[in-house]
Amino acid sequence: MTDFDEKADTPLGYETHIGDSRQYMRDIILGVNDGLVSTFLLVSAVVGGGLDAEQVLLTGIAGALAGMISMSIGEYLATKAQDEVFDAEIALEKIHLRDHRQHERDQLTDMLGDMGLEGQDLETVVEIIDSSDEAMLNMHAALEFGVVDTERRSPYAAAVASGLLFLLGAIPSVIPFAIWDGTATALVAAGVFAGIGLFFVGAIKTLQTKKGWLISGLENLALGLAAGVLSFFVGKAFDALIISG
Repeated sequence: MTDFDEKADTPLGYETHIGDSRQYMRDIILGVNDGLVSTFLLVSAVVGGGLDAEQVLLTGIAGALAGMISMSIGEYLATKAQDEVFDAEIALEKIHLRDHRQHERDQLTDMLGDMGLEGQDLETVVEIIDSSDEAMLNMHAALEFGVVDTERRSPYAAAVASGLLFLLGAIPSVIPFAIWDGTATALVAAGVFAGIGLFFVGAIKTLQTKKGWLISGLENLALGLAAGVLSFFVGKAFDALIISG
């Protein structure tokens, strides 16, 4: 599909769409947020469990690297699997269009009718689309399966984006334990740094979602820090019941 905002002359005051990068918004938000939250949860739990700053640092680094690799592999496999499902559906649709053309035409009529077309306009549009195999395939792919070529995500791009952004999100929770020897001070600093990151991610996504940046930022911050507090006390309980017990 062509980016029509770029192809057509854009009138003054016309706000263009995000573009082809929008399908990677999920990877961006998930990668950074997961790095921020899961790494802060990890260091909170091990501090609560009684580890010293050096041990927490090593644990945080190991967790960040493992998370980056896991996120990259998981995102690659998930995106590739989704792509393969789409390809299989489209291949089957080609067979349907070849062997059951009238049925597919009737389906198209129903789908366009559900969108508000009716009467002679509906018949004319269906007739025009049905005159082209490519148009029929593209319409069925978009309306039946939600598959549009420019919205399909590259497994490689998704993997790289998710992994690197996870690592970026992990840094604020790890760095303090390389600076401060006291785990309490380092954990507070990690909470502050991770909190700033969480608020920033929640706020900056509204540049594209057009929602209120303050509410979005605070929501992201509250959820992340609440999970961190819970993780700390889980670590404390683990230390009290099992390690010290």
